[in-house]
Amino acid sequence: MTSPIRPTDDEARHLARTLMREARFAALGVIGDDGCPLVTRVAFGLSPEGQPISLISTLSAHTRALQGNPACSLMVGEPGIKGDPLTHPRLSLQGRVRFVSNSGEEHDRLASHYLQSHPKAKLYIGFADFAFIRLELASGHLNGGFGKAFHLTPEDLMPGQ
Repeated sequence: MTSPIRPTDDEARHLARTLMREARFAALGVIGDDGCPLVTRVAFGLSPEGQPISLISTLSAHTRALQGNPACSLMVGEPGIKGDPLTHPRLSLQGRVRFVSNSGEEHDRLASHYLQSHPKAKLYIGFADFAFIRLELASGHLNGGFGKAFHLTPEDLMPGQ
């Protein structure tokens, strides 16, 4: 059988970067404390360098899971209003998260940048139970619609590459 995965090209890279740039939330998949998968919705943004980030609460089950096992997956891309949801593009990102300290230059820089795309986060961004996470990318999997599947490297996903 022929592989359904196409060779990665500039069009696939552009679509993946666009999905990341336009996303304001994502589905986050983690491995829970009990070893079972857990999927939840989280806010999604990009760092000034283009790396996926999120602002999450330490009170949530997914944060506790990430503290125990930082491996995770994020999916961005929403179905359009019309048509079959499976024909709309989506991007799955795999990697490991790194927690950013609530104090210091890195947090301040991320907060300033994040608030440009998530202005309502100003209400809680300074709360002690909220922290930024950065996804250290390992791979990406783009489904651009039927017959348009691509594997992407971290370099494929970063702007300006």
